[in-house]
Amino acid sequence: MAFTDHRTMRRVLRREIAGIIGLLTDEHDFRAMRRYRTFSFDNHRTYLQQTETVLKTRAAQGTHTTLALFDPQEYADFCAETGLAPDDPASRTRFTAELAITGATVPYDGRPLTELLPALVDEAVRQATWEYASTLLARLGPCPSCGEDIGRAAFSRATALLTRILETAPPGNRHLVCSVASTPETLDAVLHADQDADGTTRLDEAEALEFTTVLALGLATGNPGGLVMRTTAPDTPDRVYGWRLRGDTLRPLTAGEVFDAYCTDAESGDLISPESGVDYCEPPDLGEEGLHRHRH
Repeated sequence: MAFTDHRTMRRVLRREIAGIIGLLTDEHDFRAMRRYRTFSFDNHRTYLQQTETVLKTRAAQGTHTTLALFDPQEYADFCAETGLAPDDPASRTRFTAELAITGATVPYDGRPLTELLPALVDEAVRQATWEYASTLLARLGPCPSCGEDIGRAAFSRATALLTRILETAPPGNRHLVCSVASTPETLDAVLHADQDADGTTRLDEAEALEFTTVLALGLATGNPGGLVMRTTAPDTPDRVYGWRLRGDTLRPLTAGEVFDAYCTDAESGDLISPESGVDYCEPPDLGEEGLHRHRH
């Protein structure tokens, strides 16, 4: 009887243990791992199929699993820094455990990997964008005139601007995109700001942090950039409007400029037919006079 009780207790405890799986999302990364003798998979599709089977089994047992993006180069660097042998499953397990703290992750929620892998890659891009933009902001240092931290001041201003943008937006679900020219490539951030029936706006904190940081970088550096928002609500046309980053502020785009931006192919310059049920318009006044602006 005691043996049965102990076995039952261990089974219950196993359900209390959360797991994390480091995933190789593409063929290139998969091939990079095949150089290790202890990495026994030889086909990426089979590897993903077997991983999905394990995920479904764990979910059926009531066990939570998190998916992490496994980067072979980061793994090699990790092993070099920690003195671990890279061709060892225990080293891969330890690296994967670190990813739960520092890396890009998404929870397994029963969706097929064909849907979860793009979400995982998007999360990795979002995290990398935030880290890069944050690093650039930190490097700006203090203002030579007044000593105020330029990056911190820009972040405060970006926060105030985003708040005003959402406060002045029409009711509905909002989709915002901010782009700032940078080196080696343009930084893009996306924010979804959906409204509940009572008018409460729901924001993903990680998205909001990344979005505000990218906007702050544009304000602090004066690099070319822009911000556009699309609002969707029942029984009304979608509304699209935006601003151009100019110095440490946002300059409203005209309805014609918004139309041109949405109805011109970025690569060829050819015109694209406008969407039906979409109103390309000018943005509301943000009332920036009351917002703090750092003069430097």
